[in-house]
Amino acid sequence: MSTRALLASPLGFLVGVSLGALGGGGSILAVPVLVFVAGQTPSAATTTSLVVVGVASLIGAYGHWRAGRVRVAQGLVFGIVGIGGSVAGSALNRRLDGDVLLLAFAGLILVAAWRIVVGCPSCTRGGEAGALAETPRGGSVRTRTRTLAPGRMARIGAVGTAVGFLTGLFGVGGGFVIVPALVLVLEFPMGVAIGTSLLVIAVNTAVALAARAGAGSVDWTTILVFTAAATAGVGSGKRVADRVEPESLQRAFAALLVALAIYTGARALLAIF
Repeated sequence: MSTRALLASPLGFLVGVSLGALGGGGSILAVPVLVFVAGQTPSAATTTSLVVVGVASLIGAYGHWRAGRVRVAQGLVFGIVGIGGSVAGSALNRRLDGDVLLLAFAGLILVAAWRIVVGCPSCTRGGEAGALAETPRGGSVRTRTRTLAPGRMARIGAVGTAVGFLTGLFGVGGGFVIVPALVLVLEFPMGVAIGTSLLVIAVNTAVALAARAGAGSVDWTTILVFTAAATAGVGSGKRVADRVEPESLQRAFAALLVALAIYTGARALLAIF
């Protein structure tokens, strides 16, 4: 087993702990730690992150589906709409200079930190719990059936493509974009939007991974070790969440993300200039 694969195991466990504690958002740590600690290239690190995000999304979607909070048909359509963006993002990822990619990723980390602070319901366990508490029992309440006018369809296409692009380029889920789109454009209840967004993310990550599979430079050993360790760490993260106030956990994680964004951006800028 390679040195990178051995390093990936404890790193993956820590990322899994953050995922379990937050219920989302933690996977954004995967790219910086794989680059700066495990020595992966930014492109390889985003590929590893895709697998982590995809597995976490599938597990989360299953739980929401059992509770009746996933609209499978609409979620698949939304995910299919994003295929073009996901393929384009993956193609750009392979061509973009690694330091430029890291600089852009630092900006994305800052956006994630901001969303967590303002209470994004799809970004953390605490935000999700609050949103589900406001959703009627079962989550799958009836909403008005509305014809998808051309303007509404165009918005779905634009948002789906943008989310797919983010997933393909950075290896992230994009739930902070998908959930508002499902609520505002398709008028989903918040709980249903959160559950369905996980299905959309799973579709986008699968497409992005398929687009990268033909590149011939995917280190599957490291990816599988990292993902297995992250999955194992989720349970420990959930126990942490049971002992810490959600607001304190969210503020601490947001502060960590800001520090990580500054470090990542500074390293990238120094390398570029």
